[in-house]
Amino acid sequence: MALLQAGKAFDAVEVALREKPASLLALSPKATVPVLHLNDGRVIDESWDIMRWALAEPDPQGWWERAQSADNLELLQRNDGDFKRHLDRWKYPQRGASDGLPPQVHRDAAKSVLLEPLQARLHHAPYLGGASPCATDLAVMPFVRQYAAVDPEWFAALDVPAVQSWLRGWLASPLFISCMQKVAAPA
Repeated sequence: MALLQAGKAFDAVEVALREKPASLLALSPKATVPVLHLNDGRVIDESWDIMRWALAEPDPQGWWERAQSADNLELLQRNDGDFKRHLDRWKYPQRGASDGLPPQVHRDAAKSVLLEPLQARLHHAPYLGGASPCATDLAVMPFVRQYAAVDPEWFAALDVPAVQSWLRGWLASPLFISCMQKVAAPA
């Protein structure tokens, strides 16, 4: 979404993570997505770094600048740390079985770690960038989307109306819809 927002040209390649192609492994031994291979040969294989590359300069609409507030960086740290860990253990309980906790414990922990602080922030402004969106919205939203998709009825019943409205807005946005267009898998 950051690349689209910044108007950066790129070729999207669909990757089935169960069958990681050799080309992905050659670019990034981490074998995670996304991976951005620049024309000058550099490889960027962290989402936040790709956003920085796409949005930081020039940043006429302030998407990157607004993301640099202490509050936004703290939310990003929560998202990338405990929230993702709990989300994975709720979404894929067979992977987290070794901790001996039922998936609902991780569901509730994820809610406390990120959704409640998000609710507090979004209660006062429509975006994490305030009146306008920022890179933090783009970084956090996909994981809130995954969280909501695990049990949509449960998520809809949560007392986080600002988060639910924010997520609905992003899911209906032209930027998200454009980003979610399927591309053909490489041959």
